[in-house]
Amino acid sequence: RGVLGGDVCVAGHDSGPVFEEQPSSLIYPEGLTEGKVTLSCQARANPAAAYRWLVNGTAVPLNLDRYSLVAGTLVISSPDPIRDTGSYQCLAINRCGTIISRAANLKFGYLHDFPPDGRSPQTITEGQGTFLACQPPPHYPALSYRWFLNEFPNFIRKDDGRWFVSQVTGNLYLAKAEPNDTANYFCFTTINMEVSTKSTFSKANQLTVVPDANPRKSAPTIKVRFLADTYALAGHTTQLECFAYGNPVPKVRWRKVDGLMPSKAGPTVEGPTLTLPELSFDDEGIYECEAYNSEGRDTHQGRINVQAQPEWLQVMTDSEVEISSDLQWSCVAAGKPRPSVRWLRNGQPLIHLRIINLALEDSGMYQCVAENKHGTIYSTAELRVQVQAPDFRLNPVRKLIPAARGGQVMIDCRPRAAPKPSLFWSRGTELLTNSSRITVTPDGILWIYNISRADEGKYTCFAENYLGKANSTGHLSVRGTQLNNSAISNKQPHATYPTMFKENTGDLLIVRAQLSQAGTYVCTAQTVVDSAAASAKLVVRGPPGPPGGLLVKNVAETSVELRWSRGYDNHSPIGKYVIMGRSPLSSEWRKMRTDPVNIEGNAESARVTGLIPWTDYEFQVIASNILGSGEPSMPSHIVRTLQAAPTVAPSGLGGGGGDRDELIVTWTPMAREYQNGDGFGYILGFRKKDTSSWTEVRVPRVESSRHVYYNSSLAAYTPFEVKIKAYNRKGEGPFSQVAVVHSAEEEPTVGPSSINATALSAFEIQVSWEPVQQLSTNGILRGYEIRYWRQHEREAAADRVRTAGLEPTARVSGLRPSTRYHVAVLAYNSAGTGPPSPRTAVTTRKPPPNRPPGSVSWKAHGSRVTVRWDQVTAMHNESAILGYKVLYKHEDQAALKFLDKTKTSLSLPLPKDNAYIVLEIWSWGEGGDGPAHEIIVSRDSGTGMMVQKDASSTLPCPHAHLLSGLALLISAVVSGL
Repeated sequence: RGVLGGDVCVAGHDSGPVFEEQPSSLIYPEGLTEGKVTLSCQARANPAAAYRWLVNGTAVPLNLDRYSLVAGTLVISSPDPIRDTGSYQCLAINRCGTIISRAANLKFGYLHDFPPDGRSPQTITEGQGTFLACQPPPHYPALSYRWFLNEFPNFIRKDDGRWFVSQVTGNLYLAKAEPNDTANYFCFTTINMEVSTKSTFSKANQLTVVPDANPRKSAPTIKVRFLADTYALAGHTTQLECFAYGNPVPKVRWRKVDGLMPSKAGPTVEGPTLTLPELSFDDEGIYECEAYNSEGRDTHQGRINVQAQPEWLQVMTDSEVEISSDLQWSCVAAGKPRPSVRWLRNGQPLIHLRIINLALEDSGMYQCVAENKHGTIYSTAELRVQVQAPDFRLNPVRKLIPAARGGQVMIDCRPRAAPKPSLFWSRGTELLTNSSRITVTPDGILWIYNISRADEGKYTCFAENYLGKANSTGHLSVRGTQLNNSAISNKQPHATYPTMFKENTGDLLIVRAQLSQAGTYVCTAQTVVDSAAASAKLVVRGPPGPPGGLLVKNVAETSVELRWSRGYDNHSPIGKYVIMGRSPLSSEWRKMRTDPVNIEGNAESARVTGLIPWTDYEFQVIASNILGSGEPSMPSHIVRTLQAAPTVAPSGLGGGGGDRDELIVTWTPMAREYQNGDGFGYILGFRKKDTSSWTEVRVPRVESSRHVYYNSSLAAYTPFEVKIKAYNRKGEGPFSQVAVVHSAEEEPTVGPSSINATALSAFEIQVSWEPVQQLSTNGILRGYEIRYWRQHEREAAADRVRTAGLEPTARVSGLRPSTRYHVAVLAYNSAGTGPPSPRTAVTTRKPPPNRPPGSVSWKAHGSRVTVRWDQVTAMHNESAILGYKVLYKHEDQAALKFLDKTKTSLSLPLPKDNAYIVLEIWSWGEGGDGPAHEIIVSRDSGTGMMVQKDASSTLPCPHAHLLSGLALLISAVVSGL
């Protein structure tokens, strides 16, 4: 099988690649352009493997300077999100075949700064509940949230039951306000990546609590609710959040509705967060949180659905098979959703796995791939299809075959051959056939019974297949006395020695020999009148023992010298040494760069290079010979490399925003591995654009990430050129590239005009306006703020919604039915909001009927089901009914059907199998949608009725695991509905 250069894989000598190290997914900090991304790949193979890489299925252009290959490891210099984001796979190749690694996703993490514009103040009365929105900036991956008040780091305590920070939205919730809660609150967000951590915080959220001499008591109202359907991964941790307003402050407790609460949830299941670590399928079910105080209670329910990534139940193994034979290979994987299985041969997809009548070209490296939406796993095996003429050189017939008169003897015939040869025996020129004293088994074993002197002589086994013939001869010697044989050793017997003694031949077989079994063995043969003995020395060869006396000398900034003494070679010369190292930056032992690159077996010292200054390291040495690698030496003592001046500049240089007369410059604090020494800080240079003179300031402390320059004569939105470099006690590093940052903006000076508000339903309005002209010299227009308040409220109490762009229209939802609202629109930028537009007024529509269609029934007949219901009649204070909606759901498909208000029945198709369908029916009109009825129907469910399902209840269903919690709603009618 030609894989590389037409070479052929040599049986008994070569072996196909097997991965020892595969790439892992990585999130790399966006903006850290000076760094490198390393994707590991290492395979064991003989001959050694060559490597290629794919990104998103396309070959990585390794000829470009940005990419380098170290052994099989891919190193990407100056990573760029646009060019380098993707799914990477490593291919290991030799003449025996090709294998492909698991996919490693390279993504770029980022956390932008909060918008610099101020936040609207909020005023509430003592005893009320409220929340402050975090509104985190764009980011990836997920954030963790904390809040502090007035000044950093005065964080809100987690054990204060009145407060709760949602780790889903980042919002800060207050169950019951007290006068001393009046303060400025800041949302503090943190993003954690493998190589760095970044934090930023919002502008102040001003909260004023108005004292009330007699605060009104209130029953709990749950404001933080977990999803009605939560999908979680087995083996991982999931958290549910639940928090309520109320006076007195409500407490929260949890229970599992359809079973016992898992013990892993802890001794007490109280508090706003329920944590379930190492999730299993037993944890699946409906969970309820209950908020309670002396005034009442409130509850919320939702279901946890546990899924799992693929896991092998059965894998294939390396196989050597004869040509034209059959092969039984199977792969079985578990997972939820059920994994799909596909096959690869030499890294290429197989349409069909051929397992019968194997040919030479079927040889190669095979992989079985199991995958679902949660992950992909690979199983690898090598298939060798053998073809060979009969050959007795490795397994000849025994030359001398002793036997006792009156006894029996077995003579083996086991040539190497493929396909399987025909075997037959002869004595001299006589072809042997089965008789009362002679048996030739189908696999070529010759048995002779009731032996006599006449049976002595030469016996020959003949083997033949279509590739050729061969034979092997042994001599049968018949003795008069049966010998008793025994074997002794200068070693004490030990239960772990796997040995086998054959009485009829006197052979001693040691299986899987260990180094400890070396020594002198004596065989003794005896009769009643005499005995004889012979001895043999057994030498067991193996990989070398661990080197000793490891010392670290001549420590420099980026290198150290190692010295060691040779360990035992275990009867096979040491061929080479490898130096491994680790540091606090990576707890795993890794192969180190050395001088010389290849350390020969007679060496007892080498220099380790490519180290990071001012970093702690420990090392170990491993010796190897042709039989493998030995145990590593004892680790060296920990040494710290010398300090050096920084060699890279800080990344993430940017800024802007702030208050009037300010220039704010921000950057990403440098990670420990780039500091190179203590006494670390930053030197920031800045100047007005198109001027020549730079101003420099020193910013001490490694954790610093921003600098504020104040100048009362600073014009708004003035462009500055900025640059930054790092310093430590050994010197200064290089400056970064120059970035342009603007000073703080001024608020817009004009407001929108021609405001128009239209009611869309009982709960939603649409607002439009004539946009203002874009700002020029004093800032950039970011969007619009819509303020709305009820007719009898003050404008100061208005709710606010901001658009994320410059579209002159927006929807406002969450309103009260049949209510008149005043509306005004303001333009905003990073400095704040401008003057309001002229206000307008709008009245929301009447609410929809709060009753679902009544008397819902269905009847399944054949391949269809007919559903009927009673009409819904609107009352005088409800909006008119315009029709009905029917949602049809089956597995991962859904369709929505609109009906005229005069229609009260519908015929729908049933699935061909016995799977379930789910139907929901509700009325709709100008005021929106009413509550729904839900029914579950299968082909054999007959006739029935179903109860109401509304937004605040959960429908128990023994087959809920079949209903996939559909994320897709297709607003079109399925053909045939």
